[in-house]
Amino acid sequence: METIIQKRLTGERALFCSKGLDIYDSIFDAGESPLKESSDINLTGSMFKWKYPLWYCKNIKAKNCTWFEMARAGVWYTDNIEVEDCAIEAPKNFRRCHNLSLKNVSFSNAAETLWNCDGVSLDNVTVKGDYFAMGTDNLKVNGLTLYGNYSFDGCKNVEVHNSKLLSKDAFWNTDNVTVYDSFISGEYLGWNAKNLTLVNCTIESLQGMCYIQNLKMVNCKLINTTLAFEYSSVDAEITTKIDSVLNPSSGTIKAKHIDELIIEADKIDPSKTKIICTED
Repeated sequence: METIIQKRLTGERALFCSKGLDIYDSIFDAGESPLKESSDINLTGSMFKWKYPLWYCKNIKAKNCTWFEMARAGVWYTDNIEVEDCAIEAPKNFRRCHNLSLKNVSFSNAAETLWNCDGVSLDNVTVKGDYFAMGTDNLKVNGLTLYGNYSFDGCKNVEVHNSKLLSKDAFWNTDNVTVYDSFISGEYLGWNAKNLTLVNCTIESLQGMCYIQNLKMVNCKLINTTLAFEYSSVDAEITTKIDSVLNPSSGTIKAKHIDELIIEADKIDPSKTKIICTED
């Protein structure tokens, strides 16, 4: 492995098609695509200050690195990449990557980030930005803090643990998503999803969990949640009251109490849904 220490690298494709580099405390500045088509690269304490630093790469490790705002669209079409203890200010990062691990990473502007990736692990990641993780499959998440709407749109095979999501329109059009021990606040949660499971979660949502095929909720709290479950097939065990429920298509809803239950027989078949209120 060749070693590069404390260099300022400029110009387009500064280290194009490199192989087998250990790069320490270096700055990539004023030049697009510095590491395009490179492989087996270890980056430690380094900084990206210009666009497209890691495209079409393989076997990348980045630790204690920084992507500044102009390093936008930083990592696209790259396979086998580990990013740890990094700060990422640039938007539109991580597109169409395979086998991606992010640990102890903060995104201050994650607009349109993590799109169409496959095989992703997120551990203790903080994100601020809309449209996070659109179209990404086979995603495992632990300790995510998310501030941004329209997250996880169209994702498949997602498992989320111990997270806080402040996100309107989260999990739309998804298939096979399970969320454990998490807090989700946002309007229109989960619309058009298939096989959405929420376990030990606290939910706050206007018109949440609607138009879902096979919604399962286990030991969940619904706080300030209104007009829930419209046209959804649902098996819900709610440990609190529900403010209002509107036209579920089928299944069972169990809660302490439902303040307002709206069932319109001209729109759904009431006999297909069982309502259980344990305190009534």
